[in-house]
Amino acid sequence: MNLIKSTSTFSFFTLISRITGYFRDVLIAIYLGSGPIADAFFVAFRIPNTFRRLFSEGTFNAAFVPSYSSQLAIKKKAKYFANTIFNILLISLLFLVFLVEIFMPGFVFIIAPGFEKNIDKLDLTITLTRITFPFLLFVSLSSFFSAILNSHNKFAAASASPIILNIFLIITLSLSNYLNDQLVFYLSFAVSLAGLFQLLFLIYFVKKYFIPSLSFKFNINDKIKLFFKKLLPSIFSSGVTQINILIGTIIASFQASAVSYLYYADRIYQINLAVAGIAIGTVILPSLSKYIQSKDKKKIIFIQNKSLELSLFLSLPATAALLIASEQITSSLFGYGSFDELSVKNSSLALFYFALGLPAFSLIKVFSSFLFARHNTIVPFYFSIISVLINVAISLYYFKDIGFIIIPIATSISSWANAFFLFLYLNYKKYFFLKFRLIASILKITLVTAISSYIFYYLIGTFSNNLTYDSKYKILFIILAVIITISSYILISIVTKAFKLSDIKLKY
Repeated sequence: MNLIKSTSTFSFFTLISRITGYFRDVLIAIYLGSGPIADAFFVAFRIPNTFRRLFSEGTFNAAFVPSYSSQLAIKKKAKYFANTIFNILLISLLFLVFLVEIFMPGFVFIIAPGFEKNIDKLDLTITLTRITFPFLLFVSLSSFFSAILNSHNKFAAASASPIILNIFLIITLSLSNYLNDQLVFYLSFAVSLAGLFQLLFLIYFVKKYFIPSLSFKFNINDKIKLFFKKLLPSIFSSGVTQINILIGTIIASFQASAVSYLYYADRIYQINLAVAGIAIGTVILPSLSKYIQSKDKKKIIFIQNKSLELSLFLSLPATAALLIASEQITSSLFGYGSFDELSVKNSSLALFYFALGLPAFSLIKVFSSFLFARHNTIVPFYFSIISVLINVAISLYYFKDIGFIIIPIATSISSWANAFFLFLYLNYKKYFFLKFRLIASILKITLVTAISSYIFYYLIGTFSNNLTYDSKYKILFIILAVIITISSYILISIVTKAFKLSDIKLKY
């Protein structure tokens, strides 16, 4: 495997997904803004979409890939293992969706208790969530097929599949003039329909490696028991960032429009997280599992150090950019139509504090993969519980005095604590060896980030008159500033050898 090439493939399609997701969210911002209808849709969308992130962004991989990969040498065993997992998942998910649909009012109240004060908004949220919830079934099964592909070091189709959801929603939003007051309902139907098409898309690509057969009779052997024993902890530990955000949504529901502010901020910083954390964590897992099984210590150390270096190389400059120009970026991306100046100000403030935790979010994904490759999902699970408790404690204690802005602050603090705990444990168990070359690379990356950040700061100041809320071409100027800064960052990195072109050809 070539780490940079595989990560680039995964990151490319993920980036396309995030870009199309941005266009989707711009249209949502224009037509729904940040009012009660937007809040209702975002909660209805957040619930199945959080499960999508929990399952698809490395979590299902963490439990499935090491177990499945270890059996690929004997195709019959691997096929039986995968088919049994598929059937158990299908039955469980059908039951879960059916159960939640019946008890949706109680379920929505748990997720958005603050909506109880506005009965109309609560009723709308219940209706919309009933429409969107089947997406959970489709996207969870899609995650299963993605894990099959990833196990065979095929990352393109799995990373491209979320684009389908964005295309469906963009098409629906483009018809808003014809749909009028019914737009939010059509959007919700589009979510579930997109989930079905995403599943069919992945089935087409996975059939070369695995074709499922429906069966309600299966023997649960030790391998399958081990998988499910690992699955629940991995969902919690690998998806701790999403769980923290979901908890934030619950708390934010007590403040008008806060759910929307957090949603838009989340959409911006998630672009980099997908590349710097999720992509790398997903790509290294199959190879790292293989080398741990063969006890190739040299390869293990090399992959771990290089993946950490690449994660920081991608996350540190993005963090700096979001801290420098959170308001200008938010305004340029979403400041149109119903998304007014107050919405920009509040969303950008949330983005600023989320950005402080961005490197930690990425490190959690990478460090967790080091343990997942060793079939260890329990320790990250324990650290995730501590992280969530820290998040909840800080959010609840300060929410009354500070409001929704405490939620991104608490999320960042708890994420840094989680990353720190994982780092200490990996070193204590001697699962991770920090090479001197990595320390030198981190110092170079930090220096290059500082230089390129000054360039970005200068450009934002130079273009300030063109980045105001009312500016017609603000998106073009923010893109120009970003392109110049990224180009400078890469060029300076090559000159200082913070990034080596020879690494592109290395096999891992």
